[in-house]
Formats: sequence, structure tokens, C-alpha cells
Amino acid sequence: MPQYHILGTVPHKRHTVFRQPNGNLYAEELVSTEGFSNVYSLLYHLYPPTLVTSVGEPYSVIPEIAIANNLKHHSFQGFMTAPEADYIQSRKIVLTNSDLHIALAAPSASMNYFFKNADADEMIFIHVGSGTLHTAYGKIKFSYGDYLIIPRGIIYQLTFDTPENRHFIIESATPIVTPKRYRNEYGQLLEHSPYCERDIRKPEALETIDQTGEFQIMIKKQGYIFPYVYQTHPFDVIGWDGNFYPWAFSIHDFEPITGRVHQPPPVHQTFEGHNFVVCSFVPRLYDYHPQAIPAPYHHSNIDSDEILYYVDGDFMSRKSVTKGQITLHPGGIPHGPHPGTVEKSIGAQRTEELAVMVDPFRPLQITRAALNIELPDYHKSWLG
Repeated sequence: MPQYHILGTVPHKRHTVFRQPNGNLYAEELVSTEGFSNVYSLLYHLYPPTLVTSVGEPYSVIPEIAIANNLKHHSFQGFMTAPEADYIQSRKIVLTNSDLHIALAAPSASMNYFFKNADADEMIFIHVGSGTLHTAYGKIKFSYGDYLIIPRGIIYQLTFDTPENRHFIIESATPIVTPKRYRNEYGQLLEHSPYCERDIRKPEALETIDQTGEFQIMIKKQGYIFPYVYQTHPFDVIGWDGNFYPWAFSIHDFEPITGRVHQPPPVHQTFEGHNFVVCSFVPRLYDYHPQAIPAPYHHSNIDSDEILYYVDGDFMSRKSVTKGQITLHPGGIPHGPHPGTVEKSIGAQRTEELAVMVDPFRPLQITRAALNIELPDYHKSWLG
């Protein structure tokens, strides 16, 4: 987990008198997880964060399930997802189970409202485009290859530099954290971890916005969007400290672990949540045993599905792969390299592939939105 961080001005002691220049008290807010038993932050607002002027009618964003029980390899062309100006409407859940949603988004305009996911932590992978993540905790600039980790309950707004944006998104029912095996007992990333704290980008440039009026915050809860209107700007924080905040990590800062023979996917692990892991496949040298076969061997993943999101480069184990393509290999049947790719890989020195892999430990359901972008007959692609 990210370590303690502080921005702006906070009082010397928690829960003590802390006054504004006009004599009013700052409104202290504890944002905590698991009640009061896990990570938290303390925020100091100009106004109480409770000034609601209206609540609109909620509407459903629950995905329509097309295939509830799947035992067939599928592939989807993510870049076929049509751009939409509205950020929430642009997010299309394509695969889902009780632990996580996997979504694609192609927002074409910056958000003119604020969003809070009260159901899930979010991982937003930036495939195309750049911009700024705005929160009460400060700003984070993002660009191609960035993972944005936004814990549940954080109000945020995305502004984009260009109208073309492509995102690969995970909504997790549990916190998205650094792999436990990469951390010591104090939470510090170990020396053999493929990335370290220097690579994690925390919020900066805290901006305290003192505005009153009407500020719309769209809150996601139990699969519904609840439109709230607040009287004060949500980013009215003068200072905060703690361990609960959004952060960013670039896939380009992931240092690959290699060996004399082919290394299994766990060496590429980047994040984890309850019942799933996220891996980053990045440019790297191939195996250096003189008889090594760089292409991955066939694999019967009995108790997990495998999702690969192809970002860029040449994928040595797949034929005819395009940017933004997703492959789903369900647990229970084997998958492996396409015909001819194993022989072709022998003697190769390195790969330039870039991809994000998600392995959930419960079967995924396929949504109607996914079938709209499905590439037909993918399950026959091993026939040659």
C-alpha cells in the first residue's frame, strides 16, 4: 500500500481546534476503510462535506449478462467501443463476477461533473490519451501507460488533453494493492520487487477551491448512479494526511524479471485484490539458456480465467493481434501459443510486447456489451 503522505496544512494534533482566518473551524473528515480498522486519511475542509441540496432519481448501470456460464475462448476488439462524451456512459462493462468488473471506456470529453464510486476501488489503465486526475487530495497528471489507482469513496474528476481517449478499467470489490510478497512486514516494497516507492506517483499541487453553488456528484452504489447536488465545491480541502489516497504507476516503470528459461506469469504481477491479480507484460530480454523456448508453454488454468489486454508491440505467442484486443481463456480448458509461434520464438533475443493481464479466481460472465465487439471463431484460432 502507499505510505503515509501529507499535503497542505493540518493541525499539530488530530481532532483538535483548527480555525480558518475568519475564525470558523475547519471541518475535519475521516475517510476510513473497514470501519476504523484499516488505512485512512484525515481531510480538513472549508465547509462540512455534508451540505446536500438535492438528490436525483437513481438509474441503473448494472451490466446485461449475455453468457452466464462460459467454457469457450473468446476475443473482443476493444477499440470497436464507440467514443462517448459522457464519462459514465462511456464505461462499458464487458466481463464481470462478484469480485470485479472489467470495463472499456472511450470518453471524448472532460467531465463536467464529479464522480464517486462507493462500491469499488478502481484501476484505470490509460491506453490512449493524457490528462489530469483531480481530487480533494490533489492532482495527478497521467498519460499513455499509466495505471491510476482510485480507492472507493474518493470523489474525482478527469480532464483530458485530447478528444481521443481509451481506458481499460477494473472495478474491484476489495482494495487494489501491491502484491503482498513484494512487501516486508512494515509495508515497504522489497529490494527484489519489480518496482519501488520511487515509481509511485502521489497527488500533488493541492488546490483549495472556495466556491458555493451547485456541484453535481454522481455516486455509484450497488450498480446504480445516484445524482447528488452539493452546495460547496468538493475540493475545498486545505490539507490532509494519511495512507488513503489515489496514486499512479506507469507500466513503463515495471522492471521485468527474467531467467535462463521461460518465467511463469506471476513474475509479471503488479497488483492484487481479493480473488484476482493484475500483471504487466513489458519489453524485456528473452530467456538465455542455449536451448530455451521463449514462447509460453500450453497451460491448463484449472481454477482461474485469464484475460489479456493487448496494448502495443509484437506478441510472439499470438497471431493477428491488434491494439486494444482482449482475449478470454476460461479456467477448465487449456490455452497456449498459436501454431508456428513456438518454433518461431526459438533463438529470439527480446520482445517488445506491452500488455495487461488479469487473472480472476472466479469465473467471469460475458456481457451484452462484450458480444457487440466480439471477434468470431477465436476458439478455432489454434487450428492453423
